[in-house]
Parts: sequence; structure tokens; C-alpha cells
Amino acid sequence: MNGIVVINKETGLTSRDVVNQLNKQLNTKKIGHTGTLDPLATGVLVICIGKYTKLVDKITCYDKEYIATIKLGVRTDTLDSTGKIVETNDKVMVDNQVLKNTLNSFLGKSIQEVPKYAAIKINGKKLYEYARNNEKVELPKREIEISDIELLEKKKDEIKFRVVVSKGTYIRSLIRDICEKLNVIGTMSNLKRTRQGMFTIENSYSLTDVKKGNFSVLKVEDIFPYTHYILNDEEYKKVKNGVPILLNKEDGYLFMEYKNQIIAIYKNFEEVYKPYFML
Repeated sequence: MNGIVVINKETGLTSRDVVNQLNKQLNTKKIGHTGTLDPLATGVLVICIGKYTKLVDKITCYDKEYIATIKLGVRTDTLDSTGKIVETNDKVMVDNQVLKNTLNSFLGKSIQEVPKYAAIKINGKKLYEYARNNEKVELPKREIEISDIELLEKKKDEIKFRVVVSKGTYIRSLIRDICEKLNVIGTMSNLKRTRQGMFTIENSYSLTDVKKGNFSVLKVEDIFPYTHYILNDEEYKKVKNGVPILLNKEDGYLFMEYKNQIIAIYKNFEEVYKPYFML
């Protein structure tokens, strides 16, 4: 099988657990996901199968939309509700306008510190392994971008917001930074990824759906808006073998089609089109 399946991950599973289950259900080993979701988190997990695993890096770079919930008055070592409680405060007050202004202050590019309970490796060792062993390590920082953020609901001890972020953004860390700016303590209690690029939760499937065969597999023509270029016999022989071809076209990418079948995506390098993704 070759294609993309959009999974609606349930809570309690790691992204690797989802891949392992799909290996069995789809009877294939060549599967990759395009952005880790913590076990606590639910929602969109884009799965690439077969030849489409070549697109993992491209799709991983797409922006992501989340709905996140902050539990006020509690701070944990993992920055979410699965961790050990290290501080509590039952007298947390947050003004609505101050909250909205604070959320908006995170719009744009900024530098974010990775949480200590993360799978990123430092000197060949995962950060959470350092944390579990109480070993000190300098936490890496990375540039992120928040393109949209919106308060959805505020209760006495809970804040729910929607946010659109760039690749590599940790929502747990964002919540930590929001709480610090509000001068309160809080932790992430719920997280749902509702979109990644053009892939939405409304068009996703549960693992049960996949097990029952109630799902659709997306192909390149379903996810990319590229122009179709109809190959002649000579061009087909070149494209089939991954040979660059000279075309008087301005499109950045082209679907190379032969006898009603897309056989490759070619990318434009100053009128010379070269292989980008072979099918």
C-alpha cells in the first residue's frame, strides 16, 4: 500500500504505538508519522505508507493547529497532568483582558526552551532520560513561530485556547511560558491537534475505523495542487528513470502523467525539472 492516512489518535497511545498497530492492520512495515503526539494528546497524526514515507519530512514542516487546556493552580515536573505535582496554589486569579493580551504577546517568532521531559537527544541520550536520572543537562532552545492564538474559554481554574504553530513547537513549553508571564502556576491538562497543513481532524480516522476497513487512503493528487504535465513516450522513458527534463514551464512542481497515471513529481530548477518524488 502507498499513500497517506490521517489518524485521529486517542489518548494513552504514543505515536509509535499507532505506527505499530498500523503495521499489523495494514500488513506493512514501511510506515512513518509526521509529528509526534504525546500519550496525553489526541487528534491529527498524519501517517505515510510505503513510497509516501519519502514525504514525511515535507509534511512534518507544515504548521499545526491545537486546542489546549491549562489547569491553573498546579505545576508538574513534565509540564502536563501526567507528571509529578511539584507545586499547588488554590488562589489563582487571572483577569480576562490581561489573559487575552498575554496570549497575543506570543504571536510571531520567538525562542522556546524545550521541556526537560522530551525525546530530543543530547550527546546520544534522550532528555527525559537525564530528567529521570536527576542529571543536569542544558536544555536546547529553538526558534518557533505562532501565527494565530485565540482564547476559547476561561473558568476559575481552567483556560482553553486555540493556537497555530510552526514545526518543533512544544505546547507544554508554551503553556509554561504563558503561565510565567501571567505570574501564575499551571500545567497542560488536555491537548488536541485539530489540523496539520491541509489535514484536518474532520477528515481523520480512528484505529478502529482502519481495523474495520472504514477509511480512505490519500494520494499525491489529493494533497498537492500541482499542474499535470502529460508525457510523450520519449519523456516517459526519461522520467521513469529519474532523468531531468527541460520544459518551458513556470510551475514550481509538476505531476508527471503518462497514460492517465501520475508516475512522479518533478521540481523546477530554472526550467530544468528534476525528480522530487518518484511513484
